[in-house]
Amino acid sequence: MDLSKIIKSIEAVEVLNFKDIDIKGISYNSNTINSHEIFVCLKGEHVDGHDFAQSAFEKGAVALMCEKPLNIEIPQIIVKSTQESIADLAAVFYHNPTHSLNLMGVTGTNGKTTVAHLVQKIFEENNKKCALIGTLGYKFSSKDDYLEAKHTTPQAPQMQETLQKILNAEVSNVITEVSSHALEQFRVKNCEFSTAIFTNLTQDHLDYHITMDNYFSAKAKLFAGLKQGCCAVINLDDKYAKRLIDSVNEGVNILTYGVKTNADLMAKNIEFMSDGVSFDVSYKNESLNFKLHLNGMFSVYNCLAAIGCALVNNIELVVIKSALEATRSVAGRFEIVQTNPMVIVDYAHTPDGLENILRAARELTPKDGNLICLFGCGGNRDCTKRPKMGKIAQQLADKIIITSDNPRSEDPQQIITDILSGLALINPKTVFVEADRHLAIKLLKDISSENDVLVLAGKGHENYQILADKTVHFDDREEVIKVFGE
Repeated sequence: MDLSKIIKSIEAVEVLNFKDIDIKGISYNSNTINSHEIFVCLKGEHVDGHDFAQSAFEKGAVALMCEKPLNIEIPQIIVKSTQESIADLAAVFYHNPTHSLNLMGVTGTNGKTTVAHLVQKIFEENNKKCALIGTLGYKFSSKDDYLEAKHTTPQAPQMQETLQKILNAEVSNVITEVSSHALEQFRVKNCEFSTAIFTNLTQDHLDYHITMDNYFSAKAKLFAGLKQGCCAVINLDDKYAKRLIDSVNEGVNILTYGVKTNADLMAKNIEFMSDGVSFDVSYKNESLNFKLHLNGMFSVYNCLAAIGCALVNNIELVVIKSALEATRSVAGRFEIVQTNPMVIVDYAHTPDGLENILRAARELTPKDGNLICLFGCGGNRDCTKRPKMGKIAQQLADKIIITSDNPRSEDPQQIITDILSGLALINPKTVFVEADRHLAIKLLKDISSENDVLVLAGKGHENYQILADKTVHFDDREEVIKVFGE
């Protein structure tokens, strides 16, 4: 693409050394830049891309987008914020694919991945192709393997490139997870959403957002950006629902869902069983019973969110029922990987998420069995949730093993100490500590019996563990099979 065309679409403060050259790609990493690409000097939490502009130039960059003039003799587009302007650059470079796509976004603290997968299944049951972008990667259909993604929501260039690939593959519907970081960092700027779904808002990412108000404001951006005729699907049972509804523009259609409140879409007569959950879905003058192979109240809410999204996209309730009743759990989301004893692996890494999972697991625990929870907390992340998670685990489980999650550069023992501070009493018969997660899973086997239900929380689908100096392969599901198969 000609640089002149790019400049016309960017709100530039100044353009230096202009020369109309062909731009073949966008990069913000000097280590992976290719020849004839434009290098964007992003400012991160720990590094400043301006410091790597010279290296990018030496490796083939033919133009720069930066926030200040640099002593490099190639075209430079000076902007107020490279973080925001890279989204404008990406949109024009990839020809604004969402102008031709039905883009649906789901945001919230918990449930995004499951809701996205359920929506994809429903669309496919209705004979409509639907691609998915999220935590596990992206794929063009539910039958495809995932292609790798480094973030819940990719950076703007990867997001626009992926959307363009989806459009080129003749897939017209896309469901994507939208994280608070993505909204705050403009990764989905210029993405035109037709439908926005809100699951819930509980404590998470306060290391980044600092306050819950900031966290809410980031989530609300997805809904404030909806245009007239678009749809917002909102969990009316959540305490932030009213504020979120108030942030929606006039002319946007709102569908609320819930269990406790008088919402547009409701789940009634909920009954939990060993192999799933049954409930009646009530919408307008229609009521239909759903029997699902999913567990826990959180699954009811996730299903309602997906049902709401499908309804506003004109999919009939009977089709939705068929899709959901045929669906099994998403990888790493209340995934049962072992029986006798039952071992459940889940991604829950927030206080609310852990509480939801343990309450659901308690429903499956025999009267003569124990509910045992193994978990840790991530390093270099919100440390205030650690004692809260410790308290919840102790209150809801019969035994707990506190271990490492992704400690990153923090001392694992300090993270464990923070968790332990939330416990009312440290009884050595019910509270165990083992910093090595592999050994902790071995310990889990030693302290359990066949009638117990075991929950491994925090890592879910992840197949790695981030340590201070390296990232190693580690998959809770693999470890469980290995340990319990011994």
